Amino acid sequence: MTQPLRTFVAAMLRRPVHPDVAAFARRIAQDAGAQAVLFYGSNLRTGSLDGVLDFYVLLPGPQGERVWPRIGYREFRGSGGTMLRAKTATLSLVQFARAASGDTLDTTIWTRFVQPSALIWTDTHAAEAAVIDAVADAARRAATLAAALGPVEGQGEEYWRALFQATYRAEFRVEAPGRENSILSAHGAHFSAILPLAWQAAGVGFASIGENRYRVNVSDHRRAAVLRWWRVRRRAGRPLNILRLVKAAGTFDGAADYAAWKVRRHTGIALDVTPFRRRHPVLSMPGAALELWRKKRRAAADQRK
Repeated sequence: MTQPLRTFVAAMLRRPVHPDVAAFARRIAQDAGAQAVLFYGSNLRTGSLDGVLDFYVLLPGPQGERVWPRIGYREFRGSGGTMLRAKTATLSLVQFARAASGDTLDTTIWTRFVQPSALIWTDTHAAEAAVIDAVADAARRAATLAAALGPVEGQGEEYWRALFQATYRAEFRVEAPGRENSILSAHGAHFSAILPLAWQAAGVGFASIGENRYRVNVSDHRRAAVLRWWRVRRRAGRPLNILRLVKAAGTFDGAADYAAWKVRRHTGIALDVTPFRRRHPVLSMPGAALELWRKKRRAAADQRK
């Protein structure tokens, strides 16, 4: 890995975040015994505390669960009394690094973390260095595939667009058509800067032929090897993500609180989150649905009076 890419990634990860977001991450890390917490997603871009924050929580030691990450939901009251909400994805730092490098069948880590993120909590300098290396590896892996999928000559965004279109098709995700365009428009400067650095680190031959325009020189042998690597992961993408969804349905920490918040946010109706519903969110779904139906009927009847 070349130093310019690592330097760029380190600066990106050290970006400042809202103090309440940092405090929330510290609480989650301490409760989980984590080595690091990464913050990503639309709230990182906008700085908003509304909605649900997205955290990756990285644990010490080997990966304990074969199907990862473990999804959870947490709430935290900030300094001004604002209620912050977060969805957490938990796995080991070792597994995160393996996935970021492309050594696993996973297609989500390296595509997610070539995008902007912030490392907002670590327990040691060694953990910080490991995360920086992993995110740099994610950029290297994503840019290599972008070079193989993209045109021989084109604008930088054409390579990223080819990458995101391919990975979205490979995953079982509910993404609106053109989602890659919104990502690129929101983070244009980031993607323009990281592409040549990642290509250089990955040993991808290229020449700059204009402002953010390149001619890629990838041998037929290497392109074929990269595309073979991608075909294996493309075929595994949807089955793997469906397996994760099935697991999350039964192991989502805080699922009942998360569902109740979503219902209230979209309908204005508050559902009762009982101890039984917290312990058995799947078994509780029919009862919660019935309660929602009754409360919606009651609200509609009150409006007619």
